[in-house]
Amino acid sequence: MIVMALDHTRDYFHFSALQGVDPLDLAKTTAPIFLTRWITHFCAPIFSFLAGTGVYLSVMRGKSKRELSWFLVTRGLWLIFLELTLLMWFGWRFEITPSTYYLATLWSLGCSMIVLAGLIHCRAWVVASLSLAVILGHNAFDAVRPETWGAWAPLWKLLHVQNEFRVGGVQFFTFHPLIPWVAVMAAGYSFGAIFRLPSDVRKKWLVRLGLGLCTAFVLLRLTNAYGNLTPWTTQSRSGFTLLSFVDCTKYPPSLCYLLMTLGAGLLLLAALERAVPAWLKPALVFGRVPFFYYVLHLPLIHALAYVMHSFRSGSGNLTPFTEKMPPGAGVSLFLTYCAWATVVLLLYPACRWFAELKRRRRDAWLSYF
Repeated sequence: MIVMALDHTRDYFHFSALQGVDPLDLAKTTAPIFLTRWITHFCAPIFSFLAGTGVYLSVMRGKSKRELSWFLVTRGLWLIFLELTLLMWFGWRFEITPSTYYLATLWSLGCSMIVLAGLIHCRAWVVASLSLAVILGHNAFDAVRPETWGAWAPLWKLLHVQNEFRVGGVQFFTFHPLIPWVAVMAAGYSFGAIFRLPSDVRKKWLVRLGLGLCTAFVLLRLTNAYGNLTPWTTQSRSGFTLLSFVDCTKYPPSLCYLLMTLGAGLLLLAALERAVPAWLKPALVFGRVPFFYYVLHLPLIHALAYVMHSFRSGSGNLTPFTEKMPPGAGVSLFLTYCAWATVVLLLYPACRWFAELKRRRRDAWLSYF
């Protein structure tokens, strides 16, 4: 959650982001800017995967699958609703735009939960097989263009292509196509069975699986034959060939991208299997209330950026969606990191209060945050 806020802070504060420069464009970026964006690639896959694992743990704790299905459907719809209203109008944009919608992180998580509500009633091997088949095979359809679907082109854009489409007078932008995000959450659900194992055995499996995925990423990426929309290339600048190698397609998430991020995530789980280091324990507050944190962090980042831009250029509402930027809009990478730290520190008291509220009370509405 903390690392995720770095990327969104960069969107609103850093000069290159506001000027429309892709931080992963090796012809225009620098290594620090590239890595600031790249490190946040690990967030979405781990969020989605562990959300599925959390569903499995709910079953282990005795919640009935019928009850759990209802919760997943209603929470999924809640996430989608908030994505398209509260967070769109009062987080990302500070503007009510009923004719334009962005289908992003909460959209994909919400839809994945709704699909998982049905999958949890299937046999475990069926869920595991389907999720692996989609994750391993979806890049085989990269060459299929929406235009070949005719009137159904918007459906393919929802499923597999980052693009835009119009329904009546409403414009939609698909940032997170659903394939393979649904399969990532389903794979996380299947993975939950590993938590039935004793701690020592589980740690060994986490290490084996993590190393296996990372090794598969390196070998597959070396081939440049499958698993990513763009090949890696040799670069003239020192170290940039490595950056090209790890620059994997996120929209939609390629097989190489998922192997790289989930492999590292499993190794991190293995490292934290016995205990969380003392210096990391304050961060557990954010992990206990991740959605509450998510809902607050976007308006806060945007509000701080609004104040900064008002003082610097007289035009406060400068966002990634602003078409024309005043000269000099945005700040350095160092100041962007300072803004990120400020956001995290300001959110800490509210998240600590809400985590304590959830610990003391069992109101049904609290489970939706």
